[in-house]
Amino acid sequence: MTMNIRSLFATKTRRRVAIVLAVILVPAVLYKLVYPLFFEAYTGVKNAPLTYDTRKLSDDEFEQLALELTQQARRERAAATVREDQDDFAREVKIDILMNTPSFFEEADYQHIEYFRKAGIREYQGPETCLQCHETIDITHEDGTVETVDTLDNIVNTVHFKFQSAAGGAFSTYGYDGRRVNAENARKIPVGKINRACGIPGSFSWTGWAALVESRPEHALAAEAQSSPIDDGAGGEAAAGARAESAAGPRLAADDGGHAHAANGEVVLRSEGCGQCHIGGNYHPATEKMMPVGGVPEEAKQGIDCLICHAAEYDMDQRYVIMDETGLRWNQDRSMRSAMTVGRATNQNCLNCHQHNMGGDAYIHNVAAKHLGEQHQRLLHTGAKRGNPFSPEDDVHAAAGIKCTDCHEPKGHQIPRGRKGVDLVATDLPDIDVSCESCHSKAPHNLSEHRALLNGHVARLACETCHIKQLQDNNVVLRDWVHPSWDAEEGIWTPTDVYRSGEPGKGMMYLWFNGNGTFLANALGSNPEGDGSYDPLMNQIARIDDPEVIAAVRAKAEELKQRYPDIDVDRYVERATNPLSQLSPEMLEKRRRMVSENLKSAMEDGESRIYPFKPFNAMMFEDMNNQGPFGAMILPFDYATYYETGDTRAAVAVAIQDPIVKRMYQEPFKRYMMDEFMAYFGVEGGWKTLYPLTGDGQLAPQVEPHWMRQMGTLMVNHGIQREGHGCKDCHQPGGILDYDALGYSPERAAELSSMAIVEDIEP
Repeated sequence: MTMNIRSLFATKTRRRVAIVLAVILVPAVLYKLVYPLFFEAYTGVKNAPLTYDTRKLSDDEFEQLALELTQQARRERAAATVREDQDDFAREVKIDILMNTPSFFEEADYQHIEYFRKAGIREYQGPETCLQCHETIDITHEDGTVETVDTLDNIVNTVHFKFQSAAGGAFSTYGYDGRRVNAENARKIPVGKINRACGIPGSFSWTGWAALVESRPEHALAAEAQSSPIDDGAGGEAAAGARAESAAGPRLAADDGGHAHAANGEVVLRSEGCGQCHIGGNYHPATEKMMPVGGVPEEAKQGIDCLICHAAEYDMDQRYVIMDETGLRWNQDRSMRSAMTVGRATNQNCLNCHQHNMGGDAYIHNVAAKHLGEQHQRLLHTGAKRGNPFSPEDDVHAAAGIKCTDCHEPKGHQIPRGRKGVDLVATDLPDIDVSCESCHSKAPHNLSEHRALLNGHVARLACETCHIKQLQDNNVVLRDWVHPSWDAEEGIWTPTDVYRSGEPGKGMMYLWFNGNGTFLANALGSNPEGDGSYDPLMNQIARIDDPEVIAAVRAKAEELKQRYPDIDVDRYVERATNPLSQLSPEMLEKRRRMVSENLKSAMEDGESRIYPFKPFNAMMFEDMNNQGPFGAMILPFDYATYYETGDTRAAVAVAIQDPIVKRMYQEPFKRYMMDEFMAYFGVEGGWKTLYPLTGDGQLAPQVEPHWMRQMGTLMVNHGIQREGHGCKDCHQPGGILDYDALGYSPERAAELSSMAIVEDIEP
């Protein structure tokens, strides 16, 4: 009897243990094995082991490369040691002896050469190689405490990898519904470049990650490509999909191998996509990090490009799109030459990607744009996004040898952008300040005899307002993606830049700013001594009044009409320069009410100063079923279709067939993030899931081309000049500061525009 009881007890115990283990292990197994399969099927993303061309060096090859890489540094150190007051030949012999001694090798610039030599590392295999020594890193926090973290986890949770963040903190972006985005008590949603329509065709990083574009350069009948109109989609008047083949460039034919080629010229494959400036090497952005659960697969982690940020000799010619059996992805430099020059990130490492953002690909000092790829060369974007490059030729801090990381000081691999921001660019460290005052204090003009007056301006003017005198001439203000232009030299269709300028008042505008911005990149602030007329979302950034700019827009519209006869020039100019004219009276009144009720407190929050901003607006296709007083849901373009054909409606139709865009229009995504996203967007009633494509693959009637309902205002903080604007640049009639537009009373505006204020200071 006793044995039976013991046996029964043991049986029950085993069952309980089995149940507990099942409760623990089954979800873990489902998460590790089943969830990834479900995720890939649901989102349409692809993951696979990543391979790159690498070569193992022999010991002799390693040493020869070490000699080459360290020669300059060793020579400079040896030359500084050997006395100059001796025979030139003898001095050269001594320099040669010194620079080839072991200690000079050990103390050369590239310390990893010695590490690799001792560890026997002769081939670089990505993060696997780096993690042999850098499995963990120490992070020092503001309070002085030190935390040891897993290096790889630290990297994949930065915005440089995942392209988005749900952080709120002191980085203040407000929705048009009046809520601060991802505030402490709000339901967090991912925002950033991963799901934000930005200023290039392709819009979402989901749909524009990597593409091979068939270009047909100048010799391929460029003249014919410009001769015939195609459907512009304007107002939905022309039939979708109707285009003249001659307008789309040379017709394509297929050879016996199925490869496309130009019937009248050679096709050149070009690389394009958001992934070119990304530290990951996978077939898609880190979509896993955008979801409420799920992690980045190991194969994607092994595709992280450590060297693009840390190698002095990184070869941008290795950044191009490659195709394998899984799909398209970006190649990277994994050479030992690059790996042996690893160190802390230099300015050039940062500018490999960020120069595109600040100065544009056409900027004369853009190193990356001179190394477009040894094959499938990257496409250049000739219009500058901001037009304020960071280089010794254009910025006093760069000329002084200041490093990017001196101001944007990293915490591990997290890099602060600063507290002030006007858009949805994600940030790792929203509570860390990055500002001029961090180094220069709030009284920076102490060497001037007029220091009291100049330092007094700091209360009302940001440093950048005086010390960024203008932007580059190729700075894009108005861009039309709906009516592309044929670029004969590149052999592709590109968005039409309707207006470019770097001049104050034209390509650079001045607004009150308190550090808050809107969901669509509009600077918020208020005039502390104004008359109440300052209302940027209804006035200053919602229209263009400059007669010269309006005339330039009209000239461009008339030029476009030669290719797109359906364009109504008067209507085109009105909508481009007064985008609120696209709103119905009811929607306009709703906008006015929402600005007053929802954003007034954010505008009056804290202290406002006058900052320079780069204005930007664009004509794009929108899902008008999801619209509000501040715009409608922007739809993406497919790169290859856009660049190759110029058929913009077809490019949208292809892009929105991407599986993850389809998921956006389904109930789970609606509940997870799109309702919240639209509320911030100022769209009431939640996300409408009516898919914008008809059964026959055409765009639905709700898809229309529109200009955004206000200018975006992008911060400009680089391109700083030592000598700023003179007093008379602002304090005279017609000066660069429009005091009326800044909300001063007529009397105060007249006083500030008076020469009398400065005639005792400047001759």
